[in-house]
Amino acid sequence: MAKYRIAWLPGDGVGVDVMDATKIVLDKIKLDAEYLHGDIGWEFWCKEGNPLPDRTAKLLKETDCALFGAITSKPKEEAQAELVPALKDKGLAYASPIVRLRQEFDLRTNKRPCKAYEGNPLNYRDNIDITVFRENTEDLYAGVEFYPLPKKLSAVMAELHKKAKRFAEMPEDEVALSCRLVTKTASRNIIRDAFEFAKANGKKSVTIVEKPNVLRETSGLFCREGRKVAQGYPGIKLEETNIDAMCMWLIKNPMDYEVLVTTNMFGDIISDLCAQLVGGLGFASSGNIGDKYAVFEPTHGSAPKYAGMNKVNPLAMMLAAKLMLEYLGENNSAERLEAAIAAVIKEGKVRTYDMGGKATTTEMAKAVADKL
Repeated sequence: MAKYRIAWLPGDGVGVDVMDATKIVLDKIKLDAEYLHGDIGWEFWCKEGNPLPDRTAKLLKETDCALFGAITSKPKEEAQAELVPALKDKGLAYASPIVRLRQEFDLRTNKRPCKAYEGNPLNYRDNIDITVFRENTEDLYAGVEFYPLPKKLSAVMAELHKKAKRFAEMPEDEVALSCRLVTKTASRNIIRDAFEFAKANGKKSVTIVEKPNVLRETSGLFCREGRKVAQGYPGIKLEETNIDAMCMWLIKNPMDYEVLVTTNMFGDIISDLCAQLVGGLGFASSGNIGDKYAVFEPTHGSAPKYAGMNKVNPLAMMLAAKLMLEYLGENNSAERLEAAIAAVIKEGKVRTYDMGGKATTTEMAKAVADKL
């Protein structure tokens, strides 16, 4: 019996390509694991009206963790149009399965390393090594939205807050509302995770990235909780900056930052910026980690136009596998895998199209496997 049971979730588009490539590397490492395929993604929305079928959710509960490829998401109107005719009149609403996974399995911590590997022609600067900690379950991504705005809700808003009065007086179909929900518990958890990572890895600072001068209550709460958590880590400096200023400073002085921590949407934005500093989404991995389960993925999309072409860069997926190995406690294998990836990048003989080369997805996988 295998030591680990890993849910294998290729998803859509190039998710299949990069997962196949990563399997080549994991086989070379000889990880003692059983990989169990799970259905997820746009295909199952179109056929079944559910991009995360119940059978897949059940599979995850029976495994140690999951590797996830990529997902296709489309606007509500397009999603409805692509349902099979038998499902169109059931009022189904498309929701991203990865967001649902994060919420239902309480994968509260989104860890996104952004590291510049030597020899990568796409590096904005050498020696960049930033890890973004993004709260993963709430904020504007909680999914509490309304359109049209119910009169009952607008009346309560107008009663409780004078600034809501002008919206309450508008026609219902004039207003859409998305609620930004931030809790003390989730804020403390993600900030503590960031400080624990900094402590374990010899980092000297943690930077909170928010907007408390405008979002006074939600960002304000996050920052206040951050100051409380920081008191337990006297050897690590706490810094605070606004999201807009952070984008500017990352372009100007990216080496000044080691660990960033923020809420869900700001984390989504800032991690993509950091990814571009180190070569783009082809090098950006992500761990969705909870107390009892974790899902690891590249942060790129499904890129349907490249699906099945054996063309895209699989390194982000491999770096996600590296995060998985760390989560499983297979630290030696994780170090070997990262060293092999770094060696291929530094050598520069095998490069996919985004790096200015002509290597296929499979050729990149075999090049990394050969270094193990």
